[in-house]
Amino acid sequence: MVTDAPAALSFYRRAFGAVEEFRLDHPGGGVLHAEIRIAGAVLMLGDVSEGPFTAPTALGGTSTALHVFVPDVDAVVRTAVPEGAELLQPPADQFHGDRTAILRDPFGHLWIFLTHLKDVPLTDLRPGPADA
Repeated sequence: MVTDAPAALSFYRRAFGAVEEFRLDHPGGGVLHAEIRIAGAVLMLGDVSEGPFTAPTALGGTSTALHVFVPDVDAVVRTAVPEGAELLQPPADQFHGDRTAILRDPFGHLWIFLTHLKDVPLTDLRPGPADA
């Protein structure tokens, strides 16, 4: 949920290359429900309304992060940051075989974008000192 779904949809399109696949506008204004696709991942969002859902900005943070595999995590960061995403962790190769970056969007959601680099056997999945 977001506080301004039309603005969020525009941001996700510009920053993350999202494709809007479905949108149901609320009769009173705003977006009741929308579905977007980012690099094969389908996400649903809408404006905050009455009920159990609220936006991360109203909570002062979030307890979840959206993980999305993309072909080029560095390209996502180069596009998203000038559009208003906050870079929390720059792209870096990780012990688990993926290159990752962490961003916070202007609506308070955390995003972990990953590009798979290599398969790592389960027996070798051990973080290094910098990852602990």
